Amino acid sequence: MNVQDKVIRIIAEQAMIEPSDVALTDTMQDLGIDSMGLVECIFALEEAFDIEVPFNANEPEKSDFDISSVATVVAGVEGLIARQKG
Repeated sequence: MNVQDKVIRIIAEQAMIEPSDVALTDTMQDLGIDSMGLVECIFALEEAFDIEVPFNANEPEKSDFDISSVATVVAGVEGLIARQKG
């Protein structure tokens, strides 16, 4: 399973929908993920990929991690993995 598929699966779990119903252009709001669900998503991503996501749940718009769409989350996770491998 590649990074994109794994991220989509994690997001789908939080949204309680099938991964096939998640589009890269979807926002977390489109998928019905609220702020608490978003925090749980971030924790699940950190655990699944053994990364630390620079995300401030109190001020998500000021975070260094772009959560504006599924595609940006995938890109962010890929970037964090690449940086960690170094």
